[in-house]
Amino acid sequence: MALQVGRRGLTAFFDAHGTGDIGETVMLPDGQQAKRLEELHERRYVSIFGPFTLARTVYGSREGQALEFVPLDNRLQLPESVFSYVLQDWDQALAVEQPFSQASQTIQRMLKLKQSVNSLEGMNRQQAQDVASFRDLQGSPPAAEEGQIVVVSADCKGVVIRGQGTKTVCGGERPAGQRANQKRMAAVAAVYTVDPYMRSADEVVAALFRDPDYEPRPRPAPCHKRVWASLPKEGPEPRSSIAVVFDWVWWEFAQRNPQLARPTICLCDGQEALWQACAEAVLDENLVEILDLLHVTPRLWAAATLLYGAKSKEVVPFVRQRVTQVLEGKVESVIRSMRRLAQERELPSAKKKALARICSYLNKNRHRMHYDEYLRQGYPIASGVIEGACRHLVKDRMERAGMHWTLTGAQAMLGKEKSAMPK
Repeated sequence: MALQVGRRGLTAFFDAHGTGDIGETVMLPDGQQAKRLEELHERRYVSIFGPFTLARTVYGSREGQALEFVPLDNRLQLPESVFSYVLQDWDQALAVEQPFSQASQTIQRMLKLKQSVNSLEGMNRQQAQDVASFRDLQGSPPAAEEGQIVVVSADCKGVVIRGQGTKTVCGGERPAGQRANQKRMAAVAAVYTVDPYMRSADEVVAALFRDPDYEPRPRPAPCHKRVWASLPKEGPEPRSSIAVVFDWVWWEFAQRNPQLARPTICLCDGQEALWQACAEAVLDENLVEILDLLHVTPRLWAAATLLYGAKSKEVVPFVRQRVTQVLEGKVESVIRSMRRLAQERELPSAKKKALARICSYLNKNRHRMHYDEYLRQGYPIASGVIEGACRHLVKDRMERAGMHWTLTGAQAMLGKEKSAMPK
């Protein structure tokens, strides 16, 4: 009944506006005069109350030529597409969280309105064209609402792109190791501010191991978190996804810390390309690079498993002790002890190589692991913000079972999701 009442009300509204006839001629903004064409032109308009056909008076030079002015469209501020703004908003609010087919089914159940998956995909691409312009119009947040520390964080996540792999010919088999669809790497970056949160190594360890008697203190929330994501750009001048995203980081950081009055942190995993891009985009000589602690702890667990076995009672005490040492700034001691234990326990060659890779990772990043100093300064040491953004932007929507994207469709969805992300 609500849909019926709404449809009747909207019908009466359209009828009250008529065809939009404003006389035989109309003066255009450029000073040119357009005349009224004899025939009424119809357009389809699909609202949440169903489809309508609007008969409109139009102005131009003659039939068959481009229309110069449509008074009814202008007066009612109708969208360029056939779908109303409210319907587009509802469609895409659903589409960024669930598959297009499921969004279509949900709208059909609510509104008794059937929309094709193709129309929802096209709507998504059309709206995504405005995301960059909208982003560029956003000014700097009010200084009073900013935190004391500026944080830049980034990560990469793979998206399965349809048709990027090796194709079969006449039913032949693909070469070993080749797939029909290959992943392309999407880069995700975030810039935000946050107030200091001083902690001790013991507090962090208690939180990581979920000690029952540990009661965490309230932590400051990130302020004005802004996120950008992109796939690689193809064409005459191809660019990597990291290069595209860090162009935005350069601009966003310049707005958020123009006088370099606040300390700046780059918080990433061990991917060298991200560290290099951050150093080039964040023009601060005092930039502090911090390796995400949650990329260290899994390697310590892996090392413990290699040394003692997955079910050994020694695994948890080993990891807890090494995490504590890492947080106290004793990274080199941790590396030496693991290498010594590998010799003492006479590990097989394969396990020795795996443990050596873990030690090499820690050694390569040790200058980014001064966690004792970071904790004293109240700096964040884990990239929960960017991990959450990757999960929301890529994994939850674009990595569902059986999903394969075109490059254009995947980039459009990334753009739409950024504008819909919870703050």
